[in-house]
Amino acid sequence: MSDLSLRLRGIPFFRGVWAAEGLGEFKTEILRKSLHFLIGLSPLLAGLNYPATVALLLAGVLGYIKMESLRLAGFSVPLVSFLTGMASRSRDRGRFVLGPVTLGLGALLALLMYPSPAASIAIYALAFGDGFASLIGKLFGRLRPAFLRGKSVEGCAACFFAVLIAAHGVSHDYRIALAAALTAMVTEALPLEDYDNLALPLAVGLALSIISVSGI
Repeated sequence: MSDLSLRLRGIPFFRGVWAAEGLGEFKTEILRKSLHFLIGLSPLLAGLNYPATVALLLAGVLGYIKMESLRLAGFSVPLVSFLTGMASRSRDRGRFVLGPVTLGLGALLALLMYPSPAASIAIYALAFGDGFASLIGKLFGRLRPAFLRGKSVEGCAACFFAVLIAAHGVSHDYRIALAAALTAMVTEALPLEDYDNLALPLAVGLALSIISVSGI
């Protein structure tokens, strides 16, 4: 190992990178979470044309299911097969990669079930809360108490602050932002694997809807 590499490993940021579960896996996680960040465009698109956005999300989910089924059957689907192979985790090898389905359904259900701004905040929680939780957890996650089932305190904190900032940017209300951030953090901490893409936006949207109806 070169002297430069040794010096870089002494810097906290780079020490975190080296300590991650391999740079290859971290690059895979970046690609996966890029899809999460892109789903954050859904509220903007819905504001421009709600029916078209709902139709686009539904078509995306159904189209992906068809193309992923073809991939598993041995057919090469241009771009989709490549991206799926690049972004899938080790546990997904040889299996139907469910993440994009639950991601699209999470955003779709949030738009269909909750009014604005609850729907927007719920989708931002999915996009940025879950996204930053995974990235920060991979890079800097050191505190992993048993009750988090492998997840890190650092990742949960990243989820909390990402949702807090996004929710306050939408609502301009710290009470709503705090409720959204706490709900997202607790849901993200659950061992739901890919199903957190469904649970997280639905839980945040429900919590904000209850606050809105009850006038808390």
